[in-house]
Amino acid sequence: MIIFNDPKRIPEDYGIRIGIGVTAFFLLMKFTGFFHIVELRMLNIFILVAGIYLALRKFKETHGKHINYFRALVVGVVTGAIGSILFAVFLFIYVHIDSDFMLWLQTNEPMGRFLNPYIVSFIVALEGLFSGLLVTFVLINYLQTDEPTETT
Repeated sequence: MIIFNDPKRIPEDYGIRIGIGVTAFFLLMKFTGFFHIVELRMLNIFILVAGIYLALRKFKETHGKHINYFRALVVGVVTGAIGSILFAVFLFIYVHIDSDFMLWLQTNEPMGRFLNPYIVSFIVALEGLFSGLLVTFVLINYLQTDEPTETT
């Protein structure tokens, strides 16, 4: 695909990679029988951190070793949002295919009786969006960014 080489499409490139990584981790947990351990979902943050960090680093490399603070914020948040939305779409399709998993969620999760595929997918997308925002905020304060008033 051409987007994997286009420096203007870095959020899409790394967002797709995040989505694939989180989906693969979900399927690994499902097929190994560990999906019922909710705490393992916290490991998704490592996939998100790696994807956003690599996207910010690639953006900086392709733009003359400079990255504006606000542009970094946009790149990171969009990267995380794309990955989260892709996973939410996968999950929406998956709970329609595996109705036992949806039933398990409804019986074992707090507020489960209110869950349906739309709510589950929306919550996952929203959780990923806010996680991406937090991860981006932490990473851009770790990376060397230009001052907000500097222009390149």
